[in-house]
Amino acid sequence: MPEVSATDAARNFSDLLDAVEHRGEHFTIVRRGKVVAQLDPAQAGKGVEVKALLRRHHRDPAFSRDVTSTRELLEIEHRP
Repeated sequence: MPEVSATDAARNFSDLLDAVEHRGEHFTIVRRGKVVAQLDPAQAGKGVEVKALLRRHHRDPAFSRDVTSTRELLEIEHRP
């Protein structure tokens, strides 16, 4: 992963974003010799992974009761 100074990253930010978006490149941003950030492509969430995560956890009846109780406290605001 190439290191880029914070100054160069600021000056060439659009180019860095293009490299990340279009070529999947990764960059490490360095300021005064210290790593301060990493610029990586965003990971797209996948519905299959979310469903698998939810299936691994058991339903919590108390949560459902809490949601119902909270809804009962809400007042509908009517606007003209």
